[in-house]
Amino acid sequence: MNQELVRLIERAEQLISRIESVLPQPLSAPDWTQAVAWRYRQRASGHGALEPVRHVGAITLADLKEIDVQKDKIERNTRQFVEGRPANNVLLTGARGTGKSSLIKACLNAFAPQGLRLIEVDKQDLTDLPDIVEVVAGRPEKFIVYCDDLSFDEGEPGYKALKSILDGSVAASTPNVLVYATSNRRHLLPEYMKDNLSYTHTDDGEVHPGEVVEEKISLSERFGLWVSFYPFSQDEYLAIAAQWLGALGATPAQIAAARPEALVWALERGSRSGRVAYQFARDYMGQH
Repeated sequence: MNQELVRLIERAEQLISRIESVLPQPLSAPDWTQAVAWRYRQRASGHGALEPVRHVGAITLADLKEIDVQKDKIERNTRQFVEGRPANNVLLTGARGTGKSSLIKACLNAFAPQGLRLIEVDKQDLTDLPDIVEVVAGRPEKFIVYCDDLSFDEGEPGYKALKSILDGSVAASTPNVLVYATSNRRHLLPEYMKDNLSYTHTDDGEVHPGEVVEEKISLSERFGLWVSFYPFSQDEYLAIAAQWLGALGATPAQIAAARPEALVWALERGSRSGRVAYQFARDYMGQH
């Protein structure tokens, strides 16, 4: 009888272990000395994990040209944050390829020696943001939660999760966490012509947005700092291409000779963005 009881207990323990292995586990803190940047990933088992980014792009603030106004704002806000002074969550919006993501990476490289760290979170994982904040709370480092190319369709769960975090729970309880997000949409949600029908007017002609419009702008308004990026002119594009050519080892004569090809490259791509200028510089220097 005792042997049967022992076998029954062993089988029960094995069953409990198997059940526990498939249940969601609390997010555990990684070895923070492994990296300055991390990615939050959901495993197939449903467990979340912070994975170190072994090789962060070596871009610097000096590498980024023709966005001096935007660069000054982001650098100033990040410095305030790292130094323990009040700072804002940031929304970077505007044209593609104009340096939004590169600027955040350059700030990380600039301030990492002072304790700045970055955690990249995909929008589908934003519902786990409270767990991430809990893991880093109390750490001496300063953490930027980075959401790249952020936009939502109506009803997505991550929208409300991010909205609740930006409402103050991060800033109030964890002064070492800020959210930096990039987006091509100013208000992060799709806007339709029918939304204009919800506007109301007073007798004196004052316009008031309806509930639909209010909901769509409410998330972006929770970011304390908005930084807008604009398409580059031809001269700005050529200046950026010249900078990248020089960074890749081109001589002044090569840079001057590359101008016509840089313009053709942009024409073929249908864009004069910083990303296109960088891609041209790599192609040109690869051939020469």
